[in-house]
Parts: sequence; structure tokens; C-alpha cells
Amino acid sequence: MISSDLPVTGPGEQGVDARGITAFLDVLEADPRIDPHSVMLLRHGAVVAQGWWAPYTSDRVHMLYSVSKTFTATALGFAVAEGLVSLDDAVVDHFPEFQAEIVGRSREIRVRHVAAMASGHHNDMIEAAELADPAELVRGFLLHEPESAPGSVFAYNQSATYSVAAIIQRAAGTTLVDYLRPRLFDPLGIGPVSWHQDGVGRDLGFSGLHARTDAVARLGQLYLRDGVWQGRRILPAGWVEQVRTRHVGTPQNEKPDWRQGYGFQVWMSRHGYRGDGAYGQFCLILPEQDAVLAMTSATTEMQAILDAAWEHLLPALDGQAGASPDDEAALVRRLSVLALTPLTGRTAPEDATGWVGSFTLRGPGAAGVAGTLEISAEAGGWRVVIPHAGGDIVVPFGVDGWRVTDFSGGTGEPAEQRPPVAASGGWVDGDTLRLDVLFLETPHRLELTVRRADRGFVARWVTEPLLRSLSHLQAPRPLAGEPLAGEPLAGEPLAGGPLAGGVPQ
Repeated sequence: MISSDLPVTGPGEQGVDARGITAFLDVLEADPRIDPHSVMLLRHGAVVAQGWWAPYTSDRVHMLYSVSKTFTATALGFAVAEGLVSLDDAVVDHFPEFQAEIVGRSREIRVRHVAAMASGHHNDMIEAAELADPAELVRGFLLHEPESAPGSVFAYNQSATYSVAAIIQRAAGTTLVDYLRPRLFDPLGIGPVSWHQDGVGRDLGFSGLHARTDAVARLGQLYLRDGVWQGRRILPAGWVEQVRTRHVGTPQNEKPDWRQGYGFQVWMSRHGYRGDGAYGQFCLILPEQDAVLAMTSATTEMQAILDAAWEHLLPALDGQAGASPDDEAALVRRLSVLALTPLTGRTAPEDATGWVGSFTLRGPGAAGVAGTLEISAEAGGWRVVIPHAGGDIVVPFGVDGWRVTDFSGGTGEPAEQRPPVAASGGWVDGDTLRLDVLFLETPHRLELTVRRADRGFVARWVTEPLLRSLSHLQAPRPLAGEPLAGEPLAGEPLAGGPLAGGVPQ
């Protein structure tokens, strides 16, 4: 679902070779380590390729993990321009209530340092900050004096971005979502979004934003055009240059596209720069090619996606499109029928009575999954209730491919315990049932194997949630309307502290 203000053209009209896009798709689909969910490629401001792998769809939001950071950096640009924050402010000066406790180098950490992941700490401080002060992560962060001078070294540090987000929200007196709605989301035509919050009601900033792929593409296009959208300046003049400047080196990273340095909440790449998030969420901005690649996916091999982009998309963007009309037509057809392969199996055994009832978790299990699984028959298929520490997860399934369930109403169940899912699977034999469960607003897939012989089941996350509350397997509600201006967020605060057992990326 693309708004009319983002023109859609054939690749050749913008000098893009359709064969390179096809080759890129081939790599994504051939690599068993990658589950692609969506892709949008923009060139010269037009969408030249877009597709969603069913059961993922264009109108569904997706957990962006650390692409959230680039939206936070955007909020910082507005806050600086409005005089709410200065890059040279000391972080502690925005929290006078605990200023007397902060000593040494911690007092020297400026907003520009935390924006560039250069607080002087040598490691991510989020867990240490939570241990020091579960109720105020900024205090917990600053109580740990950095090992080096602020600005001198890089460490990927969630506490740094959280501090940026906390400063903006305190100075603006509102959440990041509500702050960005009139300044960014509405002007760019970005529809529903929501952001997970911590226990004190702040949007996390470093992670937790749910938005459509279209929103990521629009943000990338805004940065590609130096903060101007359709002739109207949206970002303050000069802010894009601040964001995309290499403020600190990252030579210690083993992966080539993570070794190019860091700007303000973006990574420098071998080509261009990007926001990226755990498990393959990308906002890749390519100024030399006048292009943007927006993607969501589920993989632990994010470098493989970038390698494929450099191998196939870059040559396709050289302005010498040579694809035939048949090549372009084939690409359009390919993009219209993208789909993840469902897990297949047989229908239920003739004697299915032994499959109704309780099954006990065997082995270590998957994070958050514990207890007894329940299976029942229902009209047109079956239903499994997966035990989860935050509340049971209900998953209807059949043996006819992906079965999508939104739980959008009429169940009488709390929405936060009904994440949208798609399930596929079936019986391997008379004694074994296998299921794949996709959590459709996230990059997470859960594999289940249920055995009748011992009344047991095993569970494994293919991509394990980094925030483990059940509420994080879906976007915070309410999530409706175009846009959500003025609507309050109802995301479940994280019980037991801001992170509740996970460190998002």
C-alpha cells in the first residue's frame, strides 16, 4: 500500500536494471539463513520495486529494533533546532535531581557524545544501568564512570541512545511518537506507528518502534534529499550532514559494513550509510546512486544481505539499465507473488483423540516459553495454546499453508495477549506434530515439535526476541488510523525494570 505521493515507476524509467533486482531477490530467497519480509527500492524519488513475502503484508507494522535509533536522531534534530537541547549540553544537566551523585568523566558526557555512541564507555552499559537504577536508566548509566574520555572511543551502547530519547521527552514534555507526529510522521505521510515504553512511560528510543516498511523508505528518502520532502524543508538545514558524518571510528568490528564508522545513530557503510536493526531491518541510504533500500527480515546474517546488495543492486543502479520489457514484466510478477514457504505436513491421523489435551515442555525450551501446551480441535482446523511467561499465546492452525490470525476483536481476550500470528505445519507421522509460528509484527519465528508418545513438546526460537515480555511480540496498542495523532499509547510498561530480561539492538 503506497501513497500516491510516492510515485511508482518501472525500474528502467529510473535507470535501474531489473535483472539486478531479480538477482538480489534470488539471493534472499536462496539463503536458508534469511527470511525476507519486505523490500522497497527507491531511485530518484520513485518506487522502482516493492514486495512483501506472504504472510507479511504492506499494511502491517513491523518491529524495527535499532532502526528506531535513526528516528530518535531525527527527533534530536528537531529538538536542537527548537532550542530544547544543545549538542554541547552535558547529559547530567538535564537531570538536576541526581546531578550531585554524578562525578568524574560522567559529568563530561555531552549530548553529541551519546548521539554518536561515544560516551567513553567500552561496552554496552544497558544492563549495568538497569542494575544500578531500574527506575531511571539515565542515572544508572551515569553512575558508571566511562573508562575513556567522552568522544574518544566507540561502543554500541543502548544507554547512550536511551539518554538522548529521555532528554528529548523530558524537554518536550511528551513521548517521541507524539513529538514526531506533527514534525515528521504527518508531513511525510507516515501512518500508524507505536513505540514500546519503559516502566516510567518513556518511549525507549534505542529500540521498540513499530512502523510499516513504507515509513522506513520515506525516512530514507528524506535523508537522501538532505531533509527536504517534496520541496518543503522538514529537517533543519545541516542536520542530515551532522547525522551522516563519521563522528567516531569502529575499527574493532569484524564485519566490513560495521567497520566504517558511526554517525548520529547511523552506521557508515562501504556505500552510503544506514540505520539498521537486529535480525535484518534496514534503511540504507545511497547518495551516490540517489537510492534508498528499505527492508524488513528475519536473519542473524545481516552482512549477507548487504553483501548481496553490493553485488547485485549497486551494478543495477549504475544508470545503464539494459533489461528488456520481458525482464521488467517478470520482476513485477515475481514481486506480486512473494511468499515464505510454509511448513507442510499431513492432516491429523484418523485416531486424533490422542492429540487433544496437554503436552509438557521437554528440554530447556525457548526463552519465555514454559509450562504446558494445550491442543484442541476447532471448526476447520486445530488450535494450540502456547504457554508464555507473559500470558498464553493462542495459535489456530491447519495443514493448508499459512493460517493468519489477527485477533482483532470478538475474542473477549486482552489484546496484549493476542499477538497477530501466522502458523503452518502438520503431522510428520502419527506421533509427531510440527508447527512454525510467525509473529507478524516482529521478525520472530517459533518452531514447535509436539510428540504424542510422551505427551511432550520442544520449542525453539529461530530469531529470539530481544525483549521477552509477551507484549513485545506485537506493537503497542492502540494501533489504528491514518495517522495516530493525539491518540495515547497503551503499550504495557516493562514489568521488573525498563528491559525485563532482554537487550534489544
